[in-house]
Amino acid sequence: MPLAETIHDNLLGYCREHSKANSSVLVDLEKYTIENEDTPQMICGQLVGNFLQCIIQMTQAKRVVEVGMFTGFSALKMAEVLPDGGKIHTCELMDKHVQTAQSFFDKSDHGSKITIHSGPALQSLEQMQSGSFDMAFIDADKINYLNYYKRCFTLIRNGGIIILDNMLWGGDVLIPKDDDAKSLRKTGDFIQSDKRIFNILLPIRDGLMLCIKNEK
Repeated sequence: MPLAETIHDNLLGYCREHSKANSSVLVDLEKYTIENEDTPQMICGQLVGNFLQCIIQMTQAKRVVEVGMFTGFSALKMAEVLPDGGKIHTCELMDKHVQTAQSFFDKSDHGSKITIHSGPALQSLEQMQSGSFDMAFIDADKINYLNYYKRCFTLIRNGGIIILDNMLWGGDVLIPKDDDAKSLRKTGDFIQSDKRIFNILLPIRDGLMLCIKNEK
């Protein structure tokens, strides 16, 4: 392994050691995902999860919509810092992921804050009320990222937050060749030109785009 990559991995380990640890339920969920899923890297992990928790606490968000739940790590991570009465509406296409996530939600004191919407996310999002959410987290199929962004923009209130994961796509967005990379580049370019938001793309994990809705 090149020295730069070794240093990078060591620094990531240092960051994890100096960040709030996952709860025991989340530790078990991450372990289950690694051992039973073909693509366990889809889990957002401790650092991204802690970032989401920080945003929720800083903005005092109470209602969150999530596009792409996978096995439920990020939803439960966010639910752990939501205030009493807070709610997460999360969308997931695959039944097996819904079942896995719900089984872990049931083990957590915060699981009751989460409502799962099964099926295609765009259909679920269309049923939700515009302006009714404080925050959105997008981490689903990349082809529909721009559609998810546009719909989530209408769902969050003025001053609300949209966060999109995987916006660097391993660096492939620089010279996009496959459909996923092209879609993410298109989404990033659209967001950059969207005058209704304040945005920053952060090199956290695989790239987190944070947008603040400031439409007048």
